[in-house]
Amino acid sequence: MQRSFFGLALVLGLISAVGPFAIDMYLPALPTIGQSLHASPGAVQGSLIVFFVALGLGQVVYGPVSDMVGRKAPLYFGLLLFAAGSIGCALAPSVEWLIALRFVQGLGACAGMVVPRAVIRDLHTGNDAARLMSLLMLVFSVSPILAPLTGSLLIDNFGWRAVFWAVTVAAAFSLVLLATALPETRPPQERADSSVGSALNAYGVLLRDPHFLGLSLIGGFGVASFFAYLSNSSFVLIDHYGLTSRQYSIAFAANAASFIGVSQLTSRLGTRFGLARMVKVAVTVYAAVMVVALACQLAGLQSLWLLLALLFVAYGFLGLVIPATMVLSMDAHGPIAGTASALGGTLHFVAGILVMGLVSPFANGNPVPMMVGIAGSAVIAFVLALVTIRTAAA
Repeated sequence: MQRSFFGLALVLGLISAVGPFAIDMYLPALPTIGQSLHASPGAVQGSLIVFFVALGLGQVVYGPVSDMVGRKAPLYFGLLLFAAGSIGCALAPSVEWLIALRFVQGLGACAGMVVPRAVIRDLHTGNDAARLMSLLMLVFSVSPILAPLTGSLLIDNFGWRAVFWAVTVAAAFSLVLLATALPETRPPQERADSSVGSALNAYGVLLRDPHFLGLSLIGGFGVASFFAYLSNSSFVLIDHYGLTSRQYSIAFAANAASFIGVSQLTSRLGTRFGLARMVKVAVTVYAAVMVVALACQLAGLQSLWLLLALLFVAYGFLGLVIPATMVLSMDAHGPIAGTASALGGTLHFVAGILVMGLVSPFANGNPVPMMVGIAGSAVIAFVLALVTIRTAAA
């Protein structure tokens, strides 16, 4: 069982990591892209934001389609579209073309974000699903831990366009894995009642379920705090604090390692204390630490090491929140797992895009706007946890 768990998590994790790879490898390149294409920081950030917009919008389609036609066909389509968009980005002559092609790339990438979660729900629920989700995230960690460092090495030696050729190769490898190592987990007899009408009805069921919405938005604002970090950290750590692109990659990887490392305790702690109780405690500590980090910045305590230490601790506790809320939100919706995964994922990205959009106009390289977005998202997640988990227990 352990071997089959890890084997499936390895395949799903690598397929899921293709899209985030195109984010995390890209981050050290943002200042360089601005110089190369004679674009402002806001325009370069736009190429990141539009990728997130595409990830959010595309999931609404991929989820129901995977319920109707099976899990593998949408993955094939998405990976091919992602590869085409990546090649286009590598050849982009201007920031406007880069933004447009990043949208195409994002539309392809979101298949790998939504379908693997549905595959997990096809096979498992409860703590077993949490365990598999945590293992998937362990494999998934190859992106935020290694991608920024890989990206900085490629940028230093071959220029920023090499990042997009690298993710094209990653997409091709994922297609091989999909063809040879991932079974279809949605057999034809389970697709019989799935149609466009049933998909619309499923969305109606989910949108009327406050427990599903609350859990999805707890995770969503947790993700949003990380999006605020993603979109601003390269400017803050490189321009404000003076880190090199390689040092930035190491700092970024440390936070990712904290998140992924602690997430591996999800199943064990969930078994002992219950997933819902664990989420409530973890989100409380996560929000408290982020508020302390913001307070330090506002008080003028802008030590780089203090900031990195507080983020490291907080994102560790967030590692308990994200996989558990994903599993809890989908537990009651097995027959429409693809649609539930899609709506949950879309809500994550809506929250992330909202926070990035609110923070971006104030971004000037100073840590304060970034930390306002991060701490504000954490507090919203905390309030949602108080309401949702109390309601669920009632």
